[in-house]
Amino acid sequence: MEEQPPRHGRVVLVPCPFQGHLNPMLQLGAILHSQGFSITVVHSKFNSPNPSCHHEFTFQPIPDGLSPDEISSGNLVAILLALNCNCKTPFQECMTRMTQQQKPDGKVTCIIYDELMYFAEAAAIHLKLSSIILCTTSVATAQSRVAIRQLKEEDCIPWQDSMSQDRVPNLHSLRFKDLPVSIFGVPDNFLDLISQMYNVRTSSAVIWNTIDCLEQSSLEQQQQRYCPIPIFPIGPLHKFAPVSCSSLLNEDTSCITWLDKQPCNSVLYISLGSLASIDETEVAEMAWGLANSWQRFLWVVRPGSIPGSEWTESLPEGYREIVGERGCIVKWAPQKEVLAHSAVGGFWSHCGWNSTLESISEGVPMICKPCFGDQRVNARYASYVWGIGLQLENKLERKEIERAIRRLMVDSEGEEMRHKAKNIKEKVEICIKEGGSSYNNLKMLLEFMSF
Repeated sequence: MEEQPPRHGRVVLVPCPFQGHLNPMLQLGAILHSQGFSITVVHSKFNSPNPSCHHEFTFQPIPDGLSPDEISSGNLVAILLALNCNCKTPFQECMTRMTQQQKPDGKVTCIIYDELMYFAEAAAIHLKLSSIILCTTSVATAQSRVAIRQLKEEDCIPWQDSMSQDRVPNLHSLRFKDLPVSIFGVPDNFLDLISQMYNVRTSSAVIWNTIDCLEQSSLEQQQQRYCPIPIFPIGPLHKFAPVSCSSLLNEDTSCITWLDKQPCNSVLYISLGSLASIDETEVAEMAWGLANSWQRFLWVVRPGSIPGSEWTESLPEGYREIVGERGCIVKWAPQKEVLAHSAVGGFWSHCGWNSTLESISEGVPMICKPCFGDQRVNARYASYVWGIGLQLENKLERKEIERAIRRLMVDSEGEEMRHKAKNIKEKVEICIKEGGSSYNNLKMLLEFMSF
């Protein structure tokens, strides 16, 4: 779609301040800006996006009231509930000022908020503005979260260890161990968060960063649940958005130069996302599994992801010399560019939804090692439903890691997964081309927002 000059008024975006949520919200903003909307991003001071990456947007920080102890706790549910409590009044005050000071050609027409930032709805009601929810996970994840509430009421949660492999009623692709529970279990505040997330309240529409060819039946079920509120599945958003960087971490582009020197489909890319942490024992097992597989690899070791270590001090002594030119280790990588590179033949991922969509969009099969939450659902779908990955389900152990890498990168099993991944990539490309489902849904969303 060709970029249009501003002509539709101003849209206010309210992202959730975590990388997996910021990315799709800012991508959506870039898409809307290219189609003639002015964009203001109202965000918490915690994990603020970098304004220099989006010169075309206006950024407005609001106080979030988070204490250092809350931030360092790692309790995402508690942080999200605190954000919704603390940001409600500052956001409404910010929006009131914005509407009082707005010029006729910059009139605020809509608030789009992340499903986790539901505090924004109160301001939309108060100012009589249209509001739209952006869902940044898969529909399967949404359905499984809603199911958790029902299972809790039926005393099926917490479940016995003997039930972990059992299928969840009405979620036949998922086992109990695949449910997207918090690392802190299923406390009441987690259930409260789920209830708030999937209550569309007064919103006029729901945007979903997913693809019809991946989740058609789930989307149909969700549309029936939300009816008459329309759902617009317009994923993958990164394929429609103008190229930009919304990373909270500095990307090391030197790894692209290293990839340029590697044979086609020869490199395993490893990244466990922006939140997960691994202990020293797991790092050592990963390191030796990679080395013993004798496969080329690009490994993202995020600073701070190994407790007690600033970066790679926990790697076995002399490890870099042992793997030599077969391995490249960086602090953070330009992931979309890496996955699109011809040298990359596999992706060892935590299976966050953005990473899963990016891998699917480039036809790259996966080794799935989910850490928590929706990652478990995505890993199960990638490995069991779509057949484009294999899942590491046990404690990390070097021999199992070595076998998994060779299965993906060398064996016929991996070649079959690569073939399925390429087929899904082709279906995704049809969805985003003119006349495809995502393209048409985006067109309908733009028409919906222009009234």
